Amino acid sequence: MTSGQVPSSSRSVLVVVHGGRAEARELAHSFCRTIAALGIHVRVRHDEAAEIVPGENIEGVDVILEDDQAAAGCELVVVFGGDGTILRGAELARPHGTPLLGVNLGHVGFLAEAERDGVATVVDAIQNRTYSVEDRLALDVRVIVGGREVARMWALNEASVEKAERERMIEVVSEIDGRPLSRWGCDGVVCATPTGSTAYAFSAGGPVVWPEVDALLMVPISAHALFARPLVVAPTSVLAVELLPKTHRGVLWCDGRRASDLEPGARVEVRRHAEPVRFARLHQAPFTDRLVAKFDLPVSGWRGSSKGGPS
Repeated sequence: MTSGQVPSSSRSVLVVVHGGRAEARELAHSFCRTIAALGIHVRVRHDEAAEIVPGENIEGVDVILEDDQAAAGCELVVVFGGDGTILRGAELARPHGTPLLGVNLGHVGFLAEAERDGVATVVDAIQNRTYSVEDRLALDVRVIVGGREVARMWALNEASVEKAERERMIEVVSEIDGRPLSRWGCDGVVCATPTGSTAYAFSAGGPVVWPEVDALLMVPISAHALFARPLVVAPTSVLAVELLPKTHRGVLWCDGRRASDLEPGARVEVRRHAEPVRFARLHQAPFTDRLVAKFDLPVSGWRGSSKGGPS
């Protein structure tokens, strides 16, 4: 096991793990040993190395010191954890266009491609390059104050404008494509991607949108207004949420991981990002099946088409 900058290798994968879970550490450790034995270099981040490969010198496993270059040149970022850990992996993978492959060790795990008992399948797919790659729409998020951009972030699931104080609502005006839509006294507003439609936007009452649909969502949170319905708009649209000048402070969260304080009068603009987030796919199962499995939806009694396929 070596330390330093990005190593040179014909094939390499970056491993990211939820260090607080013993099962994640054990699975990641076994995965690293197996992949390295196949002649594929494994990278681990310096602050996770002691958890994934504690005290061992495993040939083919390299410790990366700089996070911004951890996924550079890798063919995959393999994540062991839940959706939160996969979102952390996305931060490392997206700047380099590296696909993510999540092994779910959380509760729902909508972003994961494999379950904990499918690690052997993941290894086989990597060894034989039998996975496919799918692009997911991401968000470009800008905070504007007094006509000047003061912050810029990105999101895979959602950008949410929320109240900063638990006991106080915020007053906002929503906008679509440069035209005002409605004024809401609310707990916040979620602007989401189809990928994020099963995350925070879903909890706020938004619709489930199939990942292959190109669209943006706007979902008010606990809005006190006559019209406060979830909206699905074109992927070319620009969504905006403005805090009124005399309202309370707010906060912008991107994927629940990156935050920016919002003073009264701040404006948040959300549009499609020029760079997608890439996911590795092992199976081509319909999203309907994933939805049923993840939410444990009741489907007993279904008979389907008499021809065994879509009618």
